[in-house]
Formats: sequence, structure tokens, C-alpha cells
Amino acid sequence: MSEISTKPYMLRAIYEWCTDSGLTPYLAVKVDAATTVPMEYVKKGEIVLNISYGATSGLKMDNEAIQFRARFGGVSREIYVPVHNVLAIYANENGQGMAFEVAETAAEARSPVASAPAEPAPSLTQASPALASVPSAAPEPSSSAVSQNPDDNNDPPKKGGRPTLTRIK
Repeated sequence: MSEISTKPYMLRAIYEWCTDSGLTPYLAVKVDAATTVPMEYVKKGEIVLNISYGATSGLKMDNEAIQFRARFGGVSREIYVPVHNVLAIYANENGQGMAFEVAETAAEARSPVASAPAEPAPSLTQASPALASVPSAAPEPSSSAVSQNPDDNNDPPKKGGRPTLTRIK
């Protein structure tokens, strides 16, 4: 019997904690061929999505994927994110949440590759979820479904503004 991943359960738990606490859950996603998101909002192969009740319609979070409809620039779009591609889930207001390592995206895991990987695969302990608090650094974006200002620099957090995801490797 193969081991069941804890990642989808953790995603649902943090989402529920955010909504119960009156916070806005945001999802950071590594974009690949298996994800369906508006590509014009993807930066450096990643996108940050607001998955709150008010920003989504028909949200479904199962063990394989997160699916919903959201408006981008006033146009309703279908969103499909494999759980495998989720980098983090966190509360927009205070940055508290959980970050995950995505060594291999869902599309890479499904595609048969004849050559061996250049680096050895990470162990299960390295791919385990880790708790993280995300500092505040970017101004409030205008779109309700997407953060257009991800933390692309190494500047220290500024006071005020909207929290953003900071990956610590």
C-alpha cells in the first residue's frame, strides 16, 4: 500500500482555519502544463490566487486538485491546480500558513522521461510540509483573485501593506 500524502489535508485545514478566523486564504502555485490558470498573471512560473469564498465560485479541494471559477479582469475563468503544484497556503492579512516544497510538478511527474534526472530525487523528509510565517512587504493589489506583486526581491519586510509569500530554502 502506498503512503497517502498529508498535503491535501493540510491545505484544507489551513483554508478552514483562515475562513473560520475571518482571514483571506491565498494559494501560491507553481504553474506547468497540468495547471489551468490565466497565463497573463503568471510571473516566474508561479501565480498567487485568492481562494476566499468571495473570490471563488464552486471551490472544490480534493486529494488530487483544487478547482474553482474566479474573475480575472472581470472575466470568469476556470481554475485547476494539482495539489502537487501548490507551493503554499497562507492568510493574506498576517502571512501565517504553510509552505511546501515542490521538487517536481504534476506535469513532470506524469510525463515519461527516458533519461535519468540530473540530481537525485529528494527524500520524503525534505518534501514534508513545514510551518512558516510570511512577512508583510507588498502593497495591496487591485485584483481580488490574483496577487500581481509577488515578493521577487530580497528586501527586508516593510511596515504596513499586504503580506506576501517568502520562500526560505
